[in-house]
Amino acid sequence: MTTETPGPTGPSRYVQRALARSRAFDRARPQLWDTALTAGWTLAALVDAAGGWRNTARDPSVAPWLVLTTTLVLSVPLYWRRRRPMAALAVMAGGALVSAISGAFLQAAFLQAIPVFHIALNRPPRALLWSAALIVPPLVTGALRWQAETWDVHVVPNLWAYAIVALLGITVRSRREEREQEVRLAAAAERARIAREMHDIIGHNLSVITGLADGGRYAAAKNPERAAQALDAIGTTSRQALGELRRLLGVLREEETRSTAPESAERAPQPGLADLPALVEGVRTAGLRVRTELSSAPHALSPGAQLTVYRVAQEALTNTLKHAGEGAESTMTLTYGPGSVTLTVTDTGRGPTDPAPGQDRPGQGLVGMRERAALYEGTLECGPPREGGGWQVRLTLPHHPTPEDSTS
Repeated sequence: MTTETPGPTGPSRYVQRALARSRAFDRARPQLWDTALTAGWTLAALVDAAGGWRNTARDPSVAPWLVLTTTLVLSVPLYWRRRRPMAALAVMAGGALVSAISGAFLQAAFLQAIPVFHIALNRPPRALLWSAALIVPPLVTGALRWQAETWDVHVVPNLWAYAIVALLGITVRSRREEREQEVRLAAAAERARIAREMHDIIGHNLSVITGLADGGRYAAAKNPERAAQALDAIGTTSRQALGELRRLLGVLREEETRSTAPESAERAPQPGLADLPALVEGVRTAGLRVRTELSSAPHALSPGAQLTVYRVAQEALTNTLKHAGEGAESTMTLTYGPGSVTLTVTDTGRGPTDPAPGQDRPGQGLVGMRERAALYEGTLECGPPREGGGWQVRLTLPHHPTPEDSTS
């Protein structure tokens, strides 16, 4: 018996949701975010340049125009901190050198920590050595030129501050790479699972072909019409098996992975659309209220497509059960268009949140569902619904003919 670690509750949940929304906003509008951040720090630096800089200056008589120019050199390059962090740091280091030589000792020089963070986050480790080569000369120059105290009192604390920022960037980078690796492993595991399931489907089709061929051989002598029907069924079934095989090879060709499944993997019949009611009943038994609107099929779907619809419904309902919270409800609809089938699962919960330690990370299930949809040239949309709160998963698959369609 396994127990699930409860997810984040209370203020931490709202903090995580706020961070997730800010990251999503940053990815959607990076230039707007860069402009806002640069403008904010530039304004703060200009406020200090209006007179506050004299509180830390070694020479309070520095010309105002030089203070203003140096302040802008130390703040405006932040706009390029992500795209060209090393170039931004080089320009800012020049401003820091002028600040140190003149005796202004502008506090805006500490803004160099921001491009240092991005260098540690996105550049090779050796880039940090070049960063140190840019940061150290202004510190040493200021300490030697204005010896109000021992030089190390000015240099060492600043170097520690930059080192801590660099370590923070390395930590965030390691965490990001770990998440990307988890997503890649989840995709590889899902491809292996799809391959095993497709093996069962293709094996079933080939067994049908063998049986039809044997029956047609005996019927050819006594009833040529029945033999022709058997040949037609063999043709349609073999075409379906060939289509499934091509999709399978496309998945395996995309990325070669070694399957970690045991040799005695289950070979039970794979579920299809007829098993959706049983799936819903199981979820209801677990405590989730589910409403269903399952239209009758005007055309048959291939076994692989049915399996895709079933797995997406299973994943969506399971996520709702785990993440939607108490009192949430779910609605599952299955509709058929002229040449497609659409599955929609909507809930009234709070949507996905970052998990607590020990829980599966969000996004791995979405990776698996997208892999399945792409296998059948379908689309998968996940996100908040257009109206109201909650979460919605929408799968659309084109209709692929089956032998039943050909013989009807």
